[in-house]
Amino acid sequence: MELKDIQKVIKEKYYEIDSKSGELFLLAVLFEEVGELAEAVRKKEIENIREELVDVLFMILSLANLFNLNLEDRLIEKYIKEDPSRRWDLPHDHDKNN
Repeated sequence: MELKDIQKVIKEKYYEIDSKSGELFLLAVLFEEVGELAEAVRKKEIENIREELVDVLFMILSLANLFNLNLEDRLIEKYIKEDPSRRWDLPHDHDKNN
């Protein structure tokens, strides 16, 4: 199953409740899930990391559905066809300058 198919199924299953909840509520839940992910990463709890990544992805797809955005096409365009990593300010870049 491709990402666009997963997003479509999530929309069919959850759009009604998501639209009633609203974008600010969904965003708050996303922030909560990212916080739980951060804690799992900090503790290096692999199974919890997996669960929280799934929750974060679900909330991202729910928000995308609320705004009728297709994430798969843009994800492919931006990160597969293009390579924005040259513009990233990565920690190891600072080591080269010191």
